[in-house]
Amino acid sequence: MKVLKKQLKQNLLFILSSVLLVAYNPVMAETEQESLLRARAMTRQHETDHAEHENQVDKNQGFHGVFYGFLPCNDCLGVKTTLSLKTNNNYLLVTQYTKESAREFFEKGKYTWDDENRAVVLTPRGEGSERKYVIEDENTLVQLNSDGSRVTGKLADRYLLRKSDTVKAREIHFH
Repeated sequence: MKVLKKQLKQNLLFILSSVLLVAYNPVMAETEQESLLRARAMTRQHETDHAEHENQVDKNQGFHGVFYGFLPCNDCLGVKTTLSLKTNNNYLLVTQYTKESAREFFEKGKYTWDDENRAVVLTPRGEGSERKYVIEDENTLVQLNSDGSRVTGKLADRYLLRKSDTVKAREIHFH
């Protein structure tokens, strides 16, 4: 009988400690979860601090994305242009001249930010010359001449690339 009572006490003690342990763990999980939610709320509050938006274009984050345009051409109807600026400072420039041959040309390289001129400078891999685009607003790049000056003349306003968010479809290239 004493052995049975002792075994019963041990089983009750084990069950009671198990119940307490199980009951204690969810409280810990809730506390951790509340802590994570509080941290998330603080992060979101920091993200919505509008004082950080004074400069519309952030050189490290503001000009990533895909830009489209239909640029003028001397010996064809135009050049369909797609410029993809990636987050790792790599770019891909795809051009297609509107001639009999609809061949696409691809250029890859690195881009840098020119603070002084508010411009993006494309440096191709291998052979090729640098290209510069001045930032007109947060959704528009304006292609510059090889010397870094703005294009002049009656077609000057057509040297634009617009961010893909503002262009409804790629059909904008076809005129």
